[in-house]
Amino acid sequence: MKLRTPNSQHGFSLLELMIASIIGLFMMVAMTSVFRQATAAAFTITQRAETQQNMRAGIELMAKDISLAGAGLPNGGLQLPSASPIKIACNQGGTCYVPAATYPNSNYMTGVIPGFSNGVESSAVIPSAPAAVNDSITSIYADYNFSLNNFKFTFPPAASTPATVSLVAVPNASLPTNILAPGGLNVGDLLLFSVQNAGTGVGAPNGQGTSSVQIASAVAEITSIGGTGPWTIGFTSPDPLNFNQAGGLSAALAASTGAGDTINVNRLYAVTYFLQVPPAGGTVQTPRLMRQVNGLNAVPVADNIINLQFSYDVINSVSGILDANQSNPLLAGDNLALIQKTNIWVMGQSLNIGNNRAQSMYLTTSVSAGNMSFCNSLSNSGTVCQ
Repeated sequence: MKLRTPNSQHGFSLLELMIASIIGLFMMVAMTSVFRQATAAAFTITQRAETQQNMRAGIELMAKDISLAGAGLPNGGLQLPSASPIKIACNQGGTCYVPAATYPNSNYMTGVIPGFSNGVESSAVIPSAPAAVNDSITSIYADYNFSLNNFKFTFPPAASTPATVSLVAVPNASLPTNILAPGGLNVGDLLLFSVQNAGTGVGAPNGQGTSSVQIASAVAEITSIGGTGPWTIGFTSPDPLNFNQAGGLSAALAASTGAGDTINVNRLYAVTYFLQVPPAGGTVQTPRLMRQVNGLNAVPVADNIINLQFSYDVINSVSGILDANQSNPLLAGDNLALIQKTNIWVMGQSLNIGNNRAQSMYLTTSVSAGNMSFCNSLSNSGTVCQ
């Protein structure tokens, strides 16, 4: 009887095992590389999207404030008391957020106050910014969202330096009756007082008819609010922004002498945009765009903004011709009240540890200032714009 010989079972040789291992290793390396590239691409897209979103949020808010510049101010601006400098972008604690924090031209207030090369708090250096120039801007306009027409203002009689004003609410269902309601008045807010004189109508036939003529205006800073209705608003001097100095509110009230004179009151918004580099000690030291209103504390608007620049299209007050893209209209001798358009340039950089693969980009836009002064002149008329 013949025995069956079992088939021999052959395994992998050492050479075959090594070749298979090398091929598998190459495949794993290739797959890992593809995965890393996909992850890096997704990270880059996310960072760019977030940076662009930050810049758009900042530009949209700036555009809104700048488009309202000059609303409620007298035509051509307002001369404030000039005995001592009045401050811009300072809070109630005395912190000023921009280095040159005073109104230009002997405290003259216009709807737009450019801040050429004055845009970083404490003059901090931003190494990643493409240019050394960072600007700030201040837009000033009347606040019509919280109406003060529903309050009766009572001023001290014949006071040379009025320190308090009493307010009594006049019931009206469509208007607020509490100055401390959300969106109401705060210590540090600015109020614009305009004295209106009721006189003979200018240009009316035979002098008949009446018209309201504005004869004086003044801005005062609220330093205290007391009471529960009636309320008492204080305008003590010196105030943090130095609006309540001699020649301000008291001079405007002294101009109101006729029985038919009235005083209109509106809250002003003086809104300043600038860049801030957070102080050392935090985990992230990236610059951010800040917004500061009146004499209140500044609040962040957008993170990772490394450069902020503005230029202005201004009508030349002598030639009547538009001076376009003026980065420093004050130095050029232009009248700030004749600014017609503000051009905004914002650059952002994505947040990344050690700035590896950091994404930088910029956005630009232009905003027309519809409430500023307007000069309509022919090219050869020689018209002088005031």
